[in-house]
Amino acid sequence: MNTMIIEGQKATITYDEEMNMFRGEFVGLNGGADFYATDIEGLYKEGAVSLHVFLDMCREDGVEPYKSFSGKFNVRIAPELHADIVAAAKSKGESLNQYIAETLEQAVHA
Repeated sequence: MNTMIIEGQKATITYDEEMNMFRGEFVGLNGGADFYATDIEGLYKEGAVSLHVFLDMCREDGVEPYKSFSGKFNVRIAPELHADIVAAAKSKGESLNQYIAETLEQAVHA
């Protein structure tokens, strides 16, 4: 995956062909905190600067810098896939929720 951890915060990294630079964007923040660099070392440096500026601005404005997540979300899938997932969960003796949570956790930590 194209992610980095900068000072404990996850950031996604993409390549901006137009600028001929890598672009990083922190996830889980209540606003935009992006940064650019031509190499990995630069991404870490510029990411730390961007994160500090964002957090300082939030402190000054009295704004919570981090998004909160409820742990609930809706997913729209094909009915056939839904049926297959229910069958897979039952075959493991798990609820649909348990099965999906376990599968998603494995996918993001693989």
